[in-house]
Order: sequence, then structure tokens, then C-alpha cells
Amino acid sequence: MFRKMRRIRQQMADADAIGVLENGKGGILTVNGDDGYPYPVPMNYAYIDGKIYLHSASAGHKIDAIKASDKVSFLVVDKDDVIEDKLTTAYRSVVVFGRAGIVEDDQRTMSLIMKFALKYSKNMSAIHQDIEENFKSMALIEITPEHITGKEGMEIIKERMK
Repeated sequence: MFRKMRRIRQQMADADAIGVLENGKGGILTVNGDDGYPYPVPMNYAYIDGKIYLHSASAGHKIDAIKASDKVSFLVVDKDDVIEDKLTTAYRSVVVFGRAGIVEDDQRTMSLIMKFALKYSKNMSAIHQDIEENFKSMALIEITPEHITGKEGMEIIKERMK
């Protein structure tokens, strides 16, 4: 169903790809947008219990797109360092293909949004205030991964082999 990576030597181990997802802060969600155009959106996220969660307004282009087609991809770039004298880049990234939906249960949403918020802040007062002010107008997008691949540049692989 999903293509194998062409440069298989550069494919990250599954555990390393998951590590990137667990530790990353931002990624790019791509949905099937209007008139068949892909619609990429940079977003903060949390990887919780094998799924990716994205905090969003409850209305808008990406929400409409997810409701129309649940197939999405999500990209996290962990490293992107240009090596000028070699005309190359030391990079590490992970691509997730999966199915997205909106978490509908308020109690589950509250539990997950708290975990999400704690990834970015330990200020409980600010977290509670933000949730209280925005809960009714927010949505929590859940991506269930179907395929995850990580890839890293040869410069990183060579450095690790030293």
C-alpha cells in the first residue's frame, strides 16, 4: 500500500522515528484541500499513546478538509543543517501517513488537551485558564498512523559510524 523508501540505507529504525515524534514540537499537517489541492499547515502537536494530536480551532479549512477526507500526512523535521562546503544537508525527518478525525468526547478531549499542554508548559495556572477560555471553540485532531517512515541524511549516518 505504501511505497518502500528508495534510499533504504537512509531509513531510520522504527524506534528512532518514534523518538523524533515523541520529542518534536512542530510539524506540518497536510490535508486534501479545496479543489484537490494539498493544504499544508504548520502545527504544534503531541505524540500520545501511538497517536498524533493537534490543537485547532473548531472551524476552518483544515477541519472542513478532514471531515471531507480523513487521509492526511504529517511531517516532522528534526534536523536541517546545511553543510555549505559539501553542498549537502544533515537532515532527519519523519513522515506519517494516517487517518485523522476530531475527538468528539469532551472528557477525553479534556484529558488529552491537558497532556498536550503539559508538553509545552508547566504553568498549570496558564494551562487551566487557556482551556477554560478556549475549550468550547477548539477542536482536537487525532491522527491514527497507518505508515511511519523516518529518513536521515548520509552526513548524519557517516557521523554516527565514526
